[in-house]
Order: sequence, then structure tokens, then C-alpha cells
Amino acid sequence: MNTTWETHKFEHYIFSLLLAVEVIMSFTFLGYMHIPPISITTAYIPIVIIACLFGPAESSLAGLLFGLGSLYKASATYVMPADAVFSPFRSDFPIGSILLSVGTRVLFGFLLGCLFQLARKSKRKNLCKLLITIAAPKLHALLVYTAMGLLFPSLGFNILSIFILKKSDLIILSFCAAVVLGIDKLYHSSFIQTYKNAVNEYENTPYWSPKIGFVLGGVSTFIFCMAVLSTVYFSNRMYYMLGQHGVDVTQHIHRDILHLQVQFLTAMLALNFILLILILMVYRYMKFREYTGELDFLTGIMGRKLFLHTCLRSQKSHAGTAGWFLVCDLDYFKHINDKYGHSVGDEVLKQFAEHLQNTFRFCGSVGRIGGDEFAVMLDIDLSQDQLEHLLTQFLRDISGILEQVTVSCSIGAYRFVFPQEIKHLLTETDHVLYQAKENGRACFVIGDSTEK
Repeated sequence: MNTTWETHKFEHYIFSLLLAVEVIMSFTFLGYMHIPPISITTAYIPIVIIACLFGPAESSLAGLLFGLGSLYKASATYVMPADAVFSPFRSDFPIGSILLSVGTRVLFGFLLGCLFQLARKSKRKNLCKLLITIAAPKLHALLVYTAMGLLFPSLGFNILSIFILKKSDLIILSFCAAVVLGIDKLYHSSFIQTYKNAVNEYENTPYWSPKIGFVLGGVSTFIFCMAVLSTVYFSNRMYYMLGQHGVDVTQHIHRDILHLQVQFLTAMLALNFILLILILMVYRYMKFREYTGELDFLTGIMGRKLFLHTCLRSQKSHAGTAGWFLVCDLDYFKHINDKYGHSVGDEVLKQFAEHLQNTFRFCGSVGRIGGDEFAVMLDIDLSQDQLEHLLTQFLRDISGILEQVTVSCSIGAYRFVFPQEIKHLLTETDHVLYQAKENGRACFVIGDSTEK
């Protein structure tokens, strides 16, 4: 998937959530089943999901987290002997342990990402995804057992170990396929795509505010500090409790307790991270819904309230610069409604708004402020010649909206310097608009407060 992370926030959030799930599964019992003489892992499932939804780079990063989690867990003294080789601190071949725990998982993520990338280009991509998902657990086992056979031959594991198929393997294969393909189908469903577009479009709305980032940053810092302090507190209480029960807390026991506390802290921080991401996603979605609720139902452009709110924000962000305020009034619109019907009148309004939006969308905001009255605020200081050219072209474009009659409008344009009261802008521009109507309509008149 070619994803521009700067603009595609939803994809960024989902990827981050899956990484957090990977951390939780890698650092807790959720991703492992202890079946002597070795632990069987399901912590690779988030990697398969990431590979399916994104690409090799993203799934390789997930594989790195999986490998680091595996390495850390294997560093405890209470793990099974066969698992200890995954830690460079517990084995006689540290580099081999790093290659086994981290290298194989990064390679696993990369290979899966490449396979799913090819599957997305296939004509039968769903079948290819199914086959890759079913093969993923065995691919992981192939890489791990092959590395164990090459790096630690004394353990007796090799490539042949993956061909031993047990009932538990079938359950894991089925579970992996169901989860990955189910999430893939949900991710590409129309409901999620609508939600994704809303989240991604949030920053393009007037309700976007960077303050939410600072708020969540403060909350995250607070949660992190509280989590660390809680971990230290319960760790000390655990030592105290063991001492009260007559348990001699040796250096090994102390190290293992600390090891478990770090696992607990990591999982707790990952859970809080997931919660914060979900809150941010819901916030962005609700703000976008608030924005769309203020759009004019007929024309799809901003309604009066939203337009005036946008103008108010522009006053603050463009202080000291010059801009233009335009009011456009359709000529004889009541006559069009009465003679050709309201359906034709509605179509005129929609096409009029579309032409107005196409003309000025890249240099300002467009809104419908009345029945047949529209307004534009340009936050770019166009020259009068540039504005006249745009307005002349706009009047020419709207003239052909109806075959039965020529559509025209009167336009008042008023140049000003930010900031300026919206009420004042509306009043001054209305005066200029009145002059356009006095001049016979189907024209524009330009006023300039900066020359006073």
C-alpha cells in the first residue's frame, strides 16, 4: 500500500494500534502457549495483519517489536531451557540468539509484506491472501526452526520440525486465517472507508485545532509517570510482602520480579496508548461529523454558521494581511423558481455553488448565507486585475447553467485588511453589492477599504 503518512491519519492510527497490540502480545502471556519443551507463539498474528493491510516496511517494524519482546521474555531465569536460546544474555552464542529472536521475526515480517503486496496485484487477490495467511504460521515456524537448527543444533530442532502437524496447529492456522481475513474484510468495508475518510479529512475542516495534540500529549505524559510510579510502588510492596512471609529474596528472584514488573509496565503503557489513539480517532470523527452537519444540504458548501465561523478563524490566522470579501446574489432567482419550478431552481443553486467553489476554493472559503445569496472570503491578497479576471470568468460560466434562460448574478467585492469584524464586512460588501444591482445586475462592483 502506497500510504502518505502525513495526510492519511487513519492508516497511521490503525498501524499504531496494531503495533501496540503486538507489544502486548509479545510482552505478555497473550502471545504464547507453553507446551514443553518449548513455547508456541501466536504473537505473529498482528504482523500478518499489518502485512496484509500495509506493506513490507510496516510489517518488518512489527517483526522487530516481536523479536525484541521475545528476546526480553527469554532473558528471565524462569523460562524453559529451550526458550533461553532466544536471549543473548542466557545463551553461549549471543549473536546467534539475536539472529534467532530478532532477525527471523524481521525477515518474517518483510517476506509476508512482500507476499501480500504481490497478492494485492493479483486478479484473485482474495484467494492469494487466504493461502498466504494459512501459510504464515508455517513460514514463521520454518524461519525459527531453521535458525535454531543452524545456530543451536544441540537442541535438536531443524526444518523437519515444521512438518509435524498437530491438532493444535490446525486450530492455530484456522484462528490466524479467520482473524486476519476478517480484519482485512472489515478494514475495506464501506463503513470503515467512510469512517477513514472522515478521520483523514478532519484537518481540512474549520473545526481542526492543534490543541488536541497538546492535550493528549499532556495526558500521555501523566499516564506514563503514573504507570512508572505504580510499577515501582507495587514492586517494592511485593518485596516487602515476600519478606513478611519469610521468603529470602535473592538476587535472582529480585531480577525476575523486576523483569515481570517491566513486562507489566510495558503492557500497561501499550494499553493506555491504544486508549489514547481510540480517543483521538473518535474525536476526529465527531469533529468531522460536526463539520458536515453544518454544510448546506442542497449545495454541499458551507452553511451560514460554518462559513462565519471559518471567517472568524481566518481573522486570527491572517492578521496584518489583505484579503477580499465577496457577496454574490443570483439575479431574478424567484422568477426562475416560479416559471420553471423548484427542482430547476434547486439545480441552479447547486451548479451556481459548484462554479463558485471551483473558482475560489484554492484561495478562500465559500458559503451559502441566504436563500439565493452566497459569500466568499479570500485570504490571499489578489490584485484587482486578478480578481476581475476570476469574476468575469465566473459570470461567463454560470450563464450557461440553464438552456431556457441566462443565469446571472450581482457581485459585491470588498478589499480589507485582517482582522476585520464580520458584521462590518457584511455591511460594507452589501453596499457594494447594492451598487452592482443599481448598475443593472449581471455584473460586479469592487470596493477597497485599504485605499481610504
